[in-house]
Amino acid sequence: MPRPDGWDDDPASLLGGDIPFRPMSMAEMLDGSIAGIRRDPRFVLGMSVAVSTVIQVVGSVAAYYFIGRGARGEITPDVLLRSVGGQFVLGVLGLVLSAVGILVVAGLLAPLFGRALFGMPAVRRTAWRDARGRLPALAGLALLIVAVPLLGLLIPTAPLIALLAVEGHPALIVLAGIVGVPVGLFLMTWLYVLLVMAVPALVLERLGVGAALRRARALSRGRWWRTAGTLLLTLLITVFMGFFALRVPFMIVELLFFGDADGGWPLVLGLAVDTLGRIVAWSIVIPFDAGVIVLLYLDRRMRREGFDLDLRTRAAAAPAGSGGEPADERETFFARWRTPAGRPS
Repeated sequence: MPRPDGWDDDPASLLGGDIPFRPMSMAEMLDGSIAGIRRDPRFVLGMSVAVSTVIQVVGSVAAYYFIGRGARGEITPDVLLRSVGGQFVLGVLGLVLSAVGILVVAGLLAPLFGRALFGMPAVRRTAWRDARGRLPALAGLALLIVAVPLLGLLIPTAPLIALLAVEGHPALIVLAGIVGVPVGLFLMTWLYVLLVMAVPALVLERLGVGAALRRARALSRGRWWRTAGTLLLTLLITVFMGFFALRVPFMIVELLFFGDADGGWPLVLGLAVDTLGRIVAWSIVIPFDAGVIVLLYLDRRMRREGFDLDLRTRAAAAPAGSGGEPADERETFFARWRTPAGRPS
C-alpha cells in the first residue's frame, strides 16, 4: 500500500534516526532517551542544570542550617543521633525534590521527543514554546504524582511511626514494621508507576491535570510490570551514575581539602564543592530519567492504541484552517497526539 509523502515504507524504521516509530524494547527506550537528548544537548542540559541547581542548593542550605550547626560543635553521641535524624529527613526531602524535578523535565522534554518521533525539527525555541504554556499545570501535576505515592507509603506505616513516637512495646513495633513497611513500599511503587505517564500526556495531549491522571491509568492497564521494570532499571543506572560515578572527583576534592573542616568558611566551601558535584551529576542523569518516562508513554500508546498504525493511515495533507489555508503547524503537531474519538482511554 502506498504511504503518504514523508512517511517511510518500513514501519520499523527510525524516523529521524533517533527514536523508533513502533513499539520499543526496554533497551531501545534507554538508547532512545540518550538519542533524544543528543538532538539538542544545549537546550536539554540547560533546563536540567537550572532544575538541578534549584534542588541541590535548597538541599545544601537546609543541610547547613539543620546539620551543619550541630556538626560544628563537639561530636557527642547526642549530636550524632540528632544529626542522623536530620540527615534522614533531608535525604527524603532531597529524593522528593529530585523526583519532582525529573517529572517537570519530562514534561518539558515531551515536545522535543515528540518532534523527534516524527522527524520534525526541534530547535530549543520551538520545544520551549510547546511546553511553557503548560508549566504551571506541569508543576502541580509533578507535585501530585510524588505526593500520592508518598501518602500510599505513609498510611500503612503510620502505626509504626506512632509506636516509635510513644516508645511502644518492642513486639508491637516489630509487628507494625513487618506488616506496614512492605505494604507501604508496594503501594508507593504501584501508585507511582500507575501515574507517571500523566506528565507527557498533559503536555502532548493538552489535557488538564485530572484528565492526564486518568489517561495515565488507562495507558498503564495491562503493562504495569513492564513499566515498573523499565523504571527500576533506569533508577539503578541513575543511582549508580548520580550517587557514585559522576560525584567521585568532587568527593575526592572535598575530602582532600575540606575533610577536617569544623566550621566557618572551610565548612561552607566543602559544602559548596559537594553541592557542585551533585548539580553536575544530577544535571546529566535527570534528562535520562525524564526521557525514559516520555518514551514509556510513547511505547504504551503504540502498544495499547496502535498509535503508529493510526498515524500512518491518516491523510498526508495537513488539516485546513480558515480560508483553505494550512492549519498552524504547532496545532497540527499537537492534534496528532489527541486520542481519536471513540477509542477507549
